Amino acid sequence: MSNVKVLPLLEPDGEPCCPPLTERPLTAEEAVRTAAMFKALGDPVRLRLFSAVASHAGGEACVCDISDVGVSQPTVSHHLKKLKDAGLLSSERRGTWVYYRVEPSVLAAMGHILGRYAA
Repeated sequence: MSNVKVLPLLEPDGEPCCPPLTERPLTAEEAVRTAAMFKALGDPVRLRLFSAVASHAGGEACVCDISDVGVSQPTVSHHLKKLKDAGLLSSERRGTWVYYRVEPSVLAAMGHILGRYAA
């Protein structure tokens, strides 16, 4: 049984999980949540997969369209699972294929955390 927890990027009221890094020091809990998100993107293959999904036409991508990142299909699946576990992607199975989407608030939350330097 896995103890993986989905990273909550936005609270129910729509506020980002963490303040901009330039606003104040992060609490220990905020740092854990923020580090999990950036750790998931810290691998070059995961970053390429995340970018492929985020930039794909229509805002979602079939795994069949984004799996050419220089690693085997099982490795692609592993990295996509890590991105999902971090709350960065969501997925939906349609027939034999799985379609991935960047969670709607992810890019805005990442920009918010980086603060004024993200603009």
